[in-house]
Amino acid sequence: MPALEFTVENNIATLLLNRPEAKNALNAEISDGLEAALLAIGADREIRAVIITGAGGAFCAGGDVRAMNASAGAMTAEVRRTSMQRHHRNVKMLAALDRPVIAAVDGPAFGAGFSLALLADMVIATPRARFCMAFARIGLIPDFGALYTLPRLVGMARAREIMFSAREIDAEEARALGLVLEIAKVDALLPRARALATAFTHASPLALSLTKNALNSSLGSDLATMLEIEAAGQGIAGASDYAKESFRRFAAREPARFAWPAPAPK
Repeated sequence: MPALEFTVENNIATLLLNRPEAKNALNAEISDGLEAALLAIGADREIRAVIITGAGGAFCAGGDVRAMNASAGAMTAEVRRTSMQRHHRNVKMLAALDRPVIAAVDGPAFGAGFSLALLADMVIATPRARFCMAFARIGLIPDFGALYTLPRLVGMARAREIMFSAREIDAEEARALGLVLEIAKVDALLPRARALATAFTHASPLALSLTKNALNSSLGSDLATMLEIEAAGQGIAGASDYAKESFRRFAAREPARFAWPAPAPK
């Protein structure tokens, strides 16, 4: 079985981290599989949404610390820097992917696993999900994009506390912090992720792409720039066949093509 399983069904791509014996810790095979999958998704416009999840009751325990220990003597600073830059290709591709990405988190999302979840547009979690910027526990700095993503989600002061303390955050606190959209029972996690993803398959792919790209620019921009992006994007989206059909449906009082799923069951 591959360490990263990539499947596509009903226009939804699923990326399954599949090293349950290591709590899906990231290794070279997962990194290579993730790169290949993201390249394939980027080239396939029929894929409308992406789900990332983990096997065996864990999302991702982060980097493979046992492998780090085995290679510690040979890993100079320059070798480590080059290795991180290899991972950064995946970070950049995932962050820039112009389709909605949903992380379905069960069990631990530690270290780079937490960082990986932060790259998703939405995170849903089970009650037993646990999040931890564990890097300080082993003398490392946060990676896989967390130094960029976490402060933008929770603010700088809270990001400092989470990173410096390397403490665990349970699902309820993660939801309160805005890191998790909602909490689902263990057996309902993937069905709920698929329901969200399925809703996106009925939305305008052009509008979602333009919105996501604009949001990715927002926090580093000023109002004038964002208004220009808005005007250009609205001109493109409003001229699409999807928008024209949506206008017609609204005027005819017909149901919209896009409808968000019902709230998750209690």
